Amino acid sequence: MIKIGLTGGIASGKSMVSRWLIAHGYPVIDADRVSREVVTPGEKGLDLIVRHFGKGMLLPSGALDRKRLGALIFQDDKKRKLLNELLHPLIRTRMLQQLDELEKRREPIVFLDIPLLYESGLETWTDKTLVVYVTPEEQLKRLMKRNGLAEEQARDRINAQMSLEAKAKRADAIIDNNGSVKKTEEQIRALFCNGLFDC
Repeated sequence: MIKIGLTGGIASGKSMVSRWLIAHGYPVIDADRVSREVVTPGEKGLDLIVRHFGKGMLLPSGALDRKRLGALIFQDDKKRKLLNELLHPLIRTRMLQQLDELEKRREPIVFLDIPLLYESGLETWTDKTLVVYVTPEEQLKRLMKRNGLAEEQARDRINAQMSLEAKAKRADAIIDNNGSVKKTEEQIRALFCNGLFDC
């Protein structure tokens, strides 16, 4: 089974590429989805967050207050590092279970949609890596619009990740997502015939 790491930066359009792959029948293991699963009520991840960051991280319903947690960790490197240390082992274990299931089904290819692929050293899990790229200016503009953030807030979130330029230098292939959806989709299709993947 060929394992392709799919990554990018916040607001780069990686999720759009992931949705295209799923719509066209390719299995995708989504680290963001797994990270949401491990912090639902009753899961160990949520218990760890409450233990280390307090009950103030919970909504009245008992679910995680993502907005409050996000505001906390994107302004404090130490707290963000602690959160990662708490949750990453849980996320990795669940992703490996999903990989094992796909192996048993004899899937020929799987995409690992991991925002922090390089930051977490998880490129070692993959045979090839694919980066969805936009310019820093476009990334900032999209994030501010998408999340309703002030410029400083948006920059904090972008700077919490490795730059897209650095990721692009390490990738086996790059999808330039600065243009239209149609142009992005054309690039995805081309990847399946240019040697990165089998046609």
